[in-house]
This record gives sequence, C-alpha cells and structure tokens, in this order.
Amino acid sequence: MQEFGLKPSTANLEEIGLKNIKSVYWNLSPEELIEHAIKKGMGQLSDTGALLINTGEFTGRSPEDRFIVKDSETVNKVNWGKVNIPFESRKFDALWRKACNYLKKKDVYIRDAAANASANPEYRLRLRVVTEFPWSNQFASNMLLRPSIDALEDFDPRWTVLCVPGFHADPALDGTRQHNFAIINVKKRRLLIGGTGYTGEIKKGVFSVINFVLPTRTKDALPMHCSANLGKEGDIALFFGLSGTGKTTLSADPHRMLIGDDEHAWGAGEVFNFEGGCYAKTIDLTPEKEPDIFKAIRHGAILENVSFYPGTRNVDYSDRSITENTRVSYPINHIDNALSPSRADGDPQNIFFLTCDAYGILPPISKLSPEQAMYYFISGYTARVAGTEVGVKEPKSTFSACFGAPFLPLHPARYADLLGKKLRKSKATVWLINTGWSGGPYGVGSRIKLSYTRAMITAALGGDLAKVDFEKHDIFGVEIPKSCPNVPAELLNPRNTWKNTSEYDAKANALALEFLHNFEKYADQVSPEVLAVGPKKS
Repeated sequence: MQEFGLKPSTANLEEIGLKNIKSVYWNLSPEELIEHAIKKGMGQLSDTGALLINTGEFTGRSPEDRFIVKDSETVNKVNWGKVNIPFESRKFDALWRKACNYLKKKDVYIRDAAANASANPEYRLRLRVVTEFPWSNQFASNMLLRPSIDALEDFDPRWTVLCVPGFHADPALDGTRQHNFAIINVKKRRLLIGGTGYTGEIKKGVFSVINFVLPTRTKDALPMHCSANLGKEGDIALFFGLSGTGKTTLSADPHRMLIGDDEHAWGAGEVFNFEGGCYAKTIDLTPEKEPDIFKAIRHGAILENVSFYPGTRNVDYSDRSITENTRVSYPINHIDNALSPSRADGDPQNIFFLTCDAYGILPPISKLSPEQAMYYFISGYTARVAGTEVGVKEPKSTFSACFGAPFLPLHPARYADLLGKKLRKSKATVWLINTGWSGGPYGVGSRIKLSYTRAMITAALGGDLAKVDFEKHDIFGVEIPKSCPNVPAELLNPRNTWKNTSEYDAKANALALEFLHNFEKYADQVSPEVLAVGPKKS
C-alpha cells in the first residue's frame, strides 16, 4: 500500500477494517483532488475553474434508504418511524466489512475534518471521511471545517464516514431496501454510505449525527436547520425555512456578515456553523438573482449535474436534462462577507420562520409568542406550487418538523422544547414571514415582492416594528403589525388583500384544519400551553 499526503501520526486504517488498499491519499488539497478527478475521467473544468461532476444514478437524497442502527444506545432515544428506519447491528457490521473489502486494490481518499465551529470543544465533532472518489473527498473538504496543518499531525477522529458509491448492497442479504443506503451507527460512531454518488448524503448524514449527539450529550446546544447572519452591532439573526422559501436569499445581506447558509447550533451564549462551506441550488442561477453564489463558483467549487453550452466550457444553469436539483458546493470563504471562524458570540435577537404560502393566507410578517414559536417550529409549514397537471397548477401544503424532519433522529418536541427554553431566556423575537402569495392563492393573487419582504426583515432587525401597533389574526392568532416602513399598509393583513373576504375566511379555516391535523401526532409530547396556541376556526 502506497500512502501520499498529510497522514496523521497515529492513523491506522486497519482499525476500521481497511486493508490491502492500492494507494491512500491523505488530506490532499482541492487542486490535487481536482487533478485526480480529471485524470480519472470523473470531471471537467468550467470557464470559471469550477469542477463539473455527475453524481450518477442519484441526483438527490434517498430518504427511504436512510437507516439508524437500533441498539442499546439508540433504542429509547431515536424517534423510530418513516424518517428514522431501524437497522440491525450485525447487518451493519457485515455491510461495513463488505464495503471495506470492495476497496481492496483501489485508490482511497481520506479527509480529516471537523464539524461545529464552536468556541466550546465539547461541541466539536472530529471526523475521518474515507471516500472512493476524489470529488467526494473534495466535497468533504468544501463542506466541513478544515483543520490546520499542525492540527492534522496528531488528528484523532471520533467518527468515521465511509463513502463508496461504486459498492452496491444486496437487499436480500444485507437488509437494505435497495442497492443504495446511508446508515448511521451511533454506538460505533460510523456513517456508511454506498451505492450513491450524491454528495448531499455525506452532508446530511453528518448533520443527522449532530442532531443526535448535541441534544443527548450536551445540556444546552440546539442543532438547527437554518441560515444565520450577524449585524454591525453584533446582533445575530436566524432564518429557518424549507426549500423555496428564500432562506439563502434573505440571509445573504450585503450589510450583514454571513455565519452560514444551512446548518447551525445555538449553544451557551453563541451561535455557530456546523460547516465550512455552502451547498446551493443552481437551477436558473443568474448573477442578478444570486450574485454571491454566482461569484462563488470558481476554482475549488464543485458543480453537480449541470451541463455546458454546446462547444463551450460555459455552464448552462437553465439545463434540466439531468435533474432540477443541480447544485454547487464551495468553501465559505468564497463568500466575500462570510465570518471566519463561522461563529458569533451572544444569543439571537431575531429569528425568522420563512414560509412560501402559495394559498395567500398567512400575513407577510407576524410576531409569535414563545409558545407559538414552538408550535410553528414543530409544524414547519410551507405551501408550494405543485407541478403542472393538465395545464393546472395548485398549491400543496408541506409540513416538515423543525424545518428539517428528514434529519432529526429525536422526537421533534425535544428540539422544540429546547428552543422554547432558549427563547424565554434570551427574549429573542420570533417572526413568521410569508414569502409567498397575497391577494389570493397562486393563479389569483400575486407573489409578495422581494423588496417588500426585505423591507419587513430590515424593519424587524432595526427595531422599527417595536414602535408600531399590532392586531391579532382571528384564526392563526399571530400578531400582525399595522404599519411597516417601505411596505404598503394594506399588504400587511392578508384578509384585506382578497377581493372576497368570505372566500379568504373559508380558505384560512381549511388551512387551519391542515395545521391541526398535522399536529395531532405531536400532541402527546408537547405542553398544554403549546397546544393551546394552535389555529382556531372562526
């Protein structure tokens, strides 16, 4: 076995089952990994220097193939079900051995990295990422925290990630649903990914690990699927939201420093990023829509499943021939106003729950009590515009607990309870922001202008909304400001924007029923005070 690169002095691959490897490449630079990918015919360079790769059969995560080993460590802690599917310990061990045997006589790439940019060592997670492909290793370099050369000399990992896209499981023998899989073993501190080249499985696998480890092994760290930024006065803001609600766009503010765009924790007097990079969608990307992301796509970035314009090395971001879920990963220092390290002292002062309500029911901005914040946090609501069917597009409600249900090993109420405690202690203000429709549902009303949404968030951050009067929504109970700088007053109460207010009331009642029905599965795990603040039919 030949070994190259920066190998830690105590590293021993046989301890994790890797033997007879052809060549091991330790902690290569992005430039070296790009060279390996191109030489192996796995990538091409764009005109900006970014590496274009194709993730193969899978261009997105496969939630039905995500498992957690059920053993004495997890049996009474994990919220088992469709999201957290149990896996047998002995079958995991057998599958790990098969994956290691598959790598015999092959090149292997190893990345020593960390997650959690906290000032508190208790929160940090040290990882050793072993990959079959060089670009998978570069993705880990982009997305995780990169230790200094001195720290690598005696790096001691606590978790091992093994990513082997070329290895396919045998469902009949191995206990998987199909040939691809992502399996977390908490007791052995291992994450095994196989049969899929989609890099997001690495990112979200590590995030799931953190979502188990932080709440169960620390007292006061809340993991969050959100973006975060920092104002000039040191005020921290958090932005929660599902895909399409504007989380990345609204947290990217030229007047504020970016802490991170996706995964954070709220610890004891600090907010910190789990990652060292960003993973953004690129479909229909333009420099006008997302200037920061567009500028970040340069040497060191990885573009996934995109195509060139014919005969050029210029990327066609409108091309959907491979997937709608085209992506780019890049280190956070590709963003001009990113914080380094990616953390800030203090508690958040403002928290924004973003929803793209295509029904046009929710106010464009409203204020929540701590109990309401817990209710809407657990609900994780948005309403997307569905795909076209016989020329008709209709909204469709989506509820994803804590705005990240697929990555939550514990019961959502566990995270919501921790959020509630932090809100009461910090006195942070929570705002519900509707980035969707007003004046009617999709097809009748119109999308709330981005300039208005930005003005409302700016007013909330600047304290301007502390000076105005509020009114309570009859059905959802949230507090609606009666005025907001640079926003038409008639836009603020959604009922007033509908031509037919009776139709609004009927649609609002229907949406309230959806909320109540969705919340039934959490009713036995939350306090009566949280249950009491749910929507009320008028």
